[in-house]
Amino acid sequence: MDNLNDIDKVSVLFVCKNNSIRSQMAEAILNSLYNEIYIAFSGGTEPTSINKKTVQVLKEIRIDISNKKSKNLEIFRNMKFNHVITVCDDGECPYFPNAENYINKSFKDPKNSSKSENSDSFREVRDEIKNWIIEIVENGVI
Repeated sequence: MDNLNDIDKVSVLFVCKNNSIRSQMAEAILNSLYNEIYIAFSGGTEPTSINKKTVQVLKEIRIDISNKKSKNLEIFRNMKFNHVITVCDDGECPYFPNAENYINKSFKDPKNSSKSENSDSFREVRDEIKNWIIEIVENGVI
């Protein structure tokens, strides 16, 4: 699937350093809410594993990513995307070439919050990402 332009969907790549929380949430939420229009992917420059709280809080809104894995951006190297969206908050979001449009939206890393022990920070970020995705889709930003 090197040529996403052959697909009748708008392609979006969400990028974050580890591809373990925010980019995974964004990919899953966009695919869940708007899969008839968009096809979303996510990746990172230093992929780790998907945070178990990410899986948990997405499951709470009926999105199951338990079979997903963190991906290295390198697997997308030869693909061209309509939109590349970085979702880091530390200014270290990696750059990915081959996009028609670039967007940076900073979301706080929930694992750095004092609320991370009880998953509340993950729920807050999940809801922020979901609301932002609805807003940019409904307003024609992507």
